[in-house]
Amino acid sequence: MPEYKAPLRDIQFVMNELLDMPGHYANIPAYAEVATPDMIDAILTEGAKFCEQELAPLNRTGDIEGCTRHDDGSVTTPTGFKEAYAKYVEGGWPSLAHEEDHGGQGLPESLGTVISEMVGSSNWSWGMYPGLSHGAMNTLDLHGTPEQKHTYLSKLVSGEWTGTMCLTESHCGSDLGILKTKAEANADGSYAITGSKIFISAGEHDMAENIVHIVLARLPGAPEGTKGISLFIVPKFLPNEDGTPGERNGVVCGSIEHKMGIHGNATCVMNFDGAKGWLIGPENKGLNCMFTFMNTARIGTALQGASAAEASFQGALAYAKDRLAMRSLTGAKAPEKAADPIIVHPDVRRMLLTQKCFAEGGRALVYLAAQQNDIVKKAESEEERKAADELLGFLTPIAKAFLTEAGYEATNLGVQVFGGHGFIAEWGMEQLVRDTKIACIYEGTTGIQELDLLGRKVLMTQGASLRNFTKIVHKFCQSVEGDEQMAQFAAPLAEVNKEWGDLTMKIGMTAMKNREEVGAASVDYLMYSGYATLAFLWARMAKVAQDAIAAGTSEEDFYKAKIQTAKFYFARVLPRAKGHAAAMVAGADSMMDLDAEHFAF
Repeated sequence: MPEYKAPLRDIQFVMNELLDMPGHYANIPAYAEVATPDMIDAILTEGAKFCEQELAPLNRTGDIEGCTRHDDGSVTTPTGFKEAYAKYVEGGWPSLAHEEDHGGQGLPESLGTVISEMVGSSNWSWGMYPGLSHGAMNTLDLHGTPEQKHTYLSKLVSGEWTGTMCLTESHCGSDLGILKTKAEANADGSYAITGSKIFISAGEHDMAENIVHIVLARLPGAPEGTKGISLFIVPKFLPNEDGTPGERNGVVCGSIEHKMGIHGNATCVMNFDGAKGWLIGPENKGLNCMFTFMNTARIGTALQGASAAEASFQGALAYAKDRLAMRSLTGAKAPEKAADPIIVHPDVRRMLLTQKCFAEGGRALVYLAAQQNDIVKKAESEEERKAADELLGFLTPIAKAFLTEAGYEATNLGVQVFGGHGFIAEWGMEQLVRDTKIACIYEGTTGIQELDLLGRKVLMTQGASLRNFTKIVHKFCQSVEGDEQMAQFAAPLAEVNKEWGDLTMKIGMTAMKNREEVGAASVDYLMYSGYATLAFLWARMAKVAQDAIAAGTSEEDFYKAKIQTAKFYFARVLPRAKGHAAAMVAGADSMMDLDAEHFAF
C-alpha cells in the first residue's frame, strides 16, 4: 500500500491563505473563541497522527478480509477496525463538530471536513462507519422531536452509536417514488416498518453498541410517488429509559453485497420485519427531511474524490521518484544509475500533475463548500446565511459529480504510473480505483447530479444561481487587472466564465422547444462547470502564491510549485472544457434518433 502522509502544509495553505479560515471563524461568534489558530493546528496535527498511524495500516487489511456475516445476521468487521473505532471515540473525534447541547465540542463543521479528508485518504472503508452518522445527526437535529433528540443525538454525537440512511430498494434505484417499504401505526404512537432496503453502507457491524437507521417508508393511503414518502427512525436495539440498548428490534442484515471495492465496509441488504420506528418530521414529507441527510452525504462523497486523488498521487509520486526505466530524451539525468527515475519522462509528469491538480484543486473546492456550510449554520446575519446557502446549493452537485469523476481519473492515472506493478494488488493502487468508483454512483449518480445542476439549480432559477457565482469569478478577474504575472490565468478564466453564461442561455433556449435537450447537455455542462470552478480556484491559489513570493517568503519552493501547477492546469486541463462546450450545444438528436431496438443487431 502507498504510505499515507497527511498533507498538512497544503491543508494549511488552503485553510489559512486561500480561504482565510482564521478570519472566517473569528467573524462567526459561535466559533470565535473555540476555533483559535492554536486549537485548529493542534487538532489537525493529532488528526494526522491518528490517520497515519491507526487507519492507513488497516486499509489493505480491510480490502483483503472484507466483512463477515454470521447466521444470526450479525457482521464482523476486518481485523483492527473495531479497535481503531474505539480509539476514535476515546479521542473525541465523533463529537468534534457537533453542538455542545448534545455532547459535542462546538467546533466548526468545516474543521470536521478537514479531518474527514484525512480519514478518507487513509482508509475510506473504515471512515464510512462514523461518516454515515453525520447525516443521521443533522437530520435528527433539524427534523426530530425533542424526545428523539434526547434519546439518540448524544449517543450518535459521542460515537457510542452509529447511523445509516436506508433509502433505496432493489426495484427502484434512484427513483424513490416507487419504493414499497410500508409503515403502519402502532397503538403506542410508533410504527411497524416492513420491507427491504439495499446498498446500506455500514448497515450492520460490531464497532458500536447500537445502530440507528433513518428509513424511508410509505404510510397507508399515502399519495403515490415522492409526495407519499415519510421518514422514520428505526434503531437496531430499542433504547431503554436509561439510554442503554434494550430489546432487539425487527431489523436484520439479510446479506452483505459482494462489491467491486470498499470491501472493509459492510454494504448490507437490510430486512425490516415489523420493526418499531418513529416518524421524523411531517407525514409524507420524508424526502424533504431526507435531503438534509443526502446533501450532507453528497459533500462527503465529493470529499472522497479529492481524498482518493490525494492518496493515489502520493503513491504514484513516491514510485515515480524511485522507479528506474529508460533515459530522459534530453540525456541521462541519473548517469550513475542503470536508468533514470521515470519522473523525468513528460508523460509521467503529465499524469502526476493531473493528479496533483485534482487533489489540491478538489481540496480547495470542498473546503470552500464547507466554509459556506459554516455560514449557513452559524452566521448571525440572515443575508449572509441566505447567500451562503445559495452558493452551497450551486456548488454541491459540481463538487459531488465533478470531483468524484476527477478522483476516479486520478486513481486510474496512479495505476498507470506504476505500469504493470499498478495492476498488482500488493501495491495498493488498484484498490484505490475500485474503492473510488462507487463515489461516482452513490448519493446520486453523476447523471442525477448533472440534472440537479442544470435543471434545478440553473434553469429553474433562470440562471440566477450561476450568475451569483460567475459574478464572484468576474470580480476576482477585475481585481488582478494590470497584474502581468496573473494575465496567463485571468484572461482564460474570464473567457471561460463568460462562455459559461452564453452556453447556459443557448441550452435554455433549445430546452424551451425540446426538454430532452437538458438531459442531452447535462453531463457536458456539469463537467464544463467543474473545470471552470477549479480554474477559478487555481487562479486564486496562483495569486496567493505570487503574493507570498513577492513578500519574501522562506518557503519559495512551495509557492513556486503552486504557480507551476496552476500553469499546468490552465495549459493542459482547462482546455478540456472546450470539448464539453461543443458537445453540450450539439443537440439531442444524435442521442435520441436511434431507435432502442436498433442499438444492436
